[in-house]
Amino acid sequence: MKREHTRQRGAALLSAMVVVALVATIASAALWQQWRQVEIETAERGRSQTQWMMTGALDWTRLILREDALSGQGGNADHLGEPWALPVQESKLSTFLSQDQQWHEGDSEVFLSGQITDAQSRMNVMTLLDNGRVSPEALARFAKLFQRLDLPVAQLPVLAARLQQAAARSAPATVPTGGGSTQSSTTSADAPLMPQQTSQLVWLGLSADSLSVLAPYITLLPVPTPVNLNTASAAVLEAMVPGLDEAGARQWVSQRERGHWASLDAARQALGPAGRGIDDKLHSVSSAYFEVRGRMRIDQVVQEELALVQRDGGQVRMLWRVRSASRSNAREPAPATDPRPLQ
Repeated sequence: MKREHTRQRGAALLSAMVVVALVATIASAALWQQWRQVEIETAERGRSQTQWMMTGALDWTRLILREDALSGQGGNADHLGEPWALPVQESKLSTFLSQDQQWHEGDSEVFLSGQITDAQSRMNVMTLLDNGRVSPEALARFAKLFQRLDLPVAQLPVLAARLQQAAARSAPATVPTGGGSTQSSTTSADAPLMPQQTSQLVWLGLSADSLSVLAPYITLLPVPTPVNLNTASAAVLEAMVPGLDEAGARQWVSQRERGHWASLDAARQALGPAGRGIDDKLHSVSSAYFEVRGRMRIDQVVQEELALVQRDGGQVRMLWRVRSASRSNAREPAPATDPRPLQ
């Protein structure tokens, strides 16, 4: 009888331990689920706040470009001495974002930096095409840039040919079918997609190494555009102006720093015989396309965005906007830009 009672007590104790373990497991799972939901909500809120702040910064840059066009400072010329060309160094926004404009212990540190770049200070890849065909003159100008940067020129004809195929695929021509009707001509299924950003030129046969070297000197805009002499680098000027060598291009840049050119005629007069190569179709002193790059850092999380805007008089509209992946270490090199447009 006593042995039976001992067995019952042992079974009861074992059952109690199992129940306690089960309750502890359920409680731990519930606690973990709650913690996970809080972390997800916090991350989502931080991501939304970052997007809203980046959108506000982009609207601010669009306002700067609009006011620059409406103010008429410097005439119709765009140059590196204007307010839009001044980069915004990393600035702390935490004080302005708190409700009482006071930073408290535990609040996130928020920093913003960015820059507006004249997209027409670079050579536009779209100028390689003239009425759907590869332009030999433009090909020669790009070849000069490739040689200046010590890049394999053999990649250039491939780039131009595949750009022609991509343009034909994105806007197929119509051919008559008889009876006054037309139908769209088909392009090769192997034709590449038309890129929108410079980083996508690898689709057209340009190697990643060559693209990394070319990135500061080329751009990809929706239509062919002239190069702005007031903002172009010496390497771009050397490639775009016939007969101009490296020393002459550097002299142009030095002379431009003493005062921008308000018109192409002013540039020709200032440069003397060297200005004879200036062409109204290839060169300008104003721009319609600008790149806006923004960087938001919250604690150690960094978010970067790049946008292309077009200015037409007082209207500034965004053509595309891409966001890079968030990263937790601000000192790491920036990752490749996500090619998917946000807008």
